[in-house]
Amino acid sequence: WAFVGGCAQGASLVVALALIALRGRDSAETVVLSGVAQSFGYLIASLGPLMFGVLVQTTGGHHVPLMVFMFVAFLQCVVAVIVGSISDGELQRVLDCGVDKVIHVTGTGYDYFNNDAYTNLFTVLCRKYRPTAVMVGGTINGRDFAPRFAARLGTGCTSDATELVWDPKTTDIEFVEPAVGGKMMAVITVPVARPQVGTIRPGTFKCVPCGARAHEVIEEHIDFPVADIRTEILDFRADDLDESLNIADADVIVCVGNAIKGADALPRYRRLAARLGGKVACTRPVFDRGVLPFKLVIGQSGAVVKPKLLLSFGVSGAVNHVTGFSDADVVVAVNTDPEAAIFNYCTYGIVGDMDEVCEAMLAKLGE
Repeated sequence: WAFVGGCAQGASLVVALALIALRGRDSAETVVLSGVAQSFGYLIASLGPLMFGVLVQTTGGHHVPLMVFMFVAFLQCVVAVIVGSISDGELQRVLDCGVDKVIHVTGTGYDYFNNDAYTNLFTVLCRKYRPTAVMVGGTINGRDFAPRFAARLGTGCTSDATELVWDPKTTDIEFVEPAVGGKMMAVITVPVARPQVGTIRPGTFKCVPCGARAHEVIEEHIDFPVADIRTEILDFRADDLDESLNIADADVIVCVGNAIKGADALPRYRRLAARLGGKVACTRPVFDRGVLPFKLVIGQSGAVVKPKLLLSFGVSGAVNHVTGFSDADVVVAVNTDPEAAIFNYCTYGIVGDMDEVCEAMLAKLGE
């Protein structure tokens, strides 16, 4: 299925859950997953021979894709479920996932996103259609929604997987994610309970739409009592977006690690980023020290980025950081320690003082 819903005060929520039936339950066909998760939303997906899905959210009338998985396998049927009303552009985005049917859900309780109504809706629909897995975007709302949804269905919920591996014979999914402070990668499975529920951080996978096709529209009506909704929107104000803090779509990023001496050392890195037409970012410890804001953090607890060029200065290379830029085209790492882990993840490595190398780059660019 694809669940798509609308929100009030110009902030619309698009929930897309594409339901895919794969031929051959015991088929040894390899299933390759790719997708993208960008800010604000959840993804709900069913893997294996039963279902597959995507949950997307938009705010202020601007479409924000969360995740689209493309299966390299035999495909029988993709069904999108639209909750409430959405714009033509958002509907086309769902149709581009290759849906064969659209189920339009109407009813009370969906004027704006709220956990009570949407948790009930997903519970009712999944109990009826019995999906194999549910993936939820690892946003503020997603992390609130996922465990409640999983508890209603009597299953578990794993958090912030950076890789998914599907076993076509058992329909089990291996959720791979950093653990122990990023020192190792944990593999988590849910071998008995269904659906398998997990959160996926925005930006983790790339979006590869397969194109729209002829589809059938089915109408359904599911009410949730408005009186049972325990939250109320008192006011809505659009965020005052500071573009310098939006690193998710930057083509060039200059990332500083914990080796930076302090805020006084930042100007040279800001100049380098500006000279390259990019933006400054950092690792989690730099934020913890109060040097840069949280929105600039790259990694497991921050943003996932896919720049064409990433310049990494004074970064150690912990797993919970490098998972945030695994799809970067070119990575240049600078560190005084030739044994630093970051050199295992870079295209080019420079052993040297980060400030001196930055100044040398600025001098070269100034020629």
